[in-house]
Amino acid sequence: MMGQYSKPHTKTWAAKIDNFHGYVFVTPEYNHGIPGALKNAIDFLFTEWNNKAAGFISYGGVSGVRAVEQLRLVLAELQIATIRNQVLLSMFTDFENFSVFKPGPTKEQSVNDMLDQLLAWTSALKTLREKGTPE
Repeated sequence: MMGQYSKPHTKTWAAKIDNFHGYVFVTPEYNHGIPGALKNAIDFLFTEWNNKAAGFISYGGVSGVRAVEQLRLVLAELQIATIRNQVLLSMFTDFENFSVFKPGPTKEQSVNDMLDQLLAWTSALKTLREKGTPE
């Protein structure tokens, strides 16, 4: 069930998010956290996020670890189950000259492991999505 929104752009965003059962958040780390635009996009909605799963790909000087930690806290409040496996990309080793994406060979396995776990959790949460959350 979608929330009651008045703005056309929020209705469009809500319909798009409501359509999916799991998400992969790709985020940089800025000042030990997630970018303001990502937080704003998440905060526009509530019920559309509930009982779904999320995985993470992050990047930054320390591979975006702190951004994912912050994002996990935000998503927990929205009743999104966050999976353990995540893909961490270092600006020093996975990007040539800090700008050209050139991940190491182990990153492909990290992506596959994260996606496999995300699909499992998305499937496991199907019953909750179909019943809805008790009020």
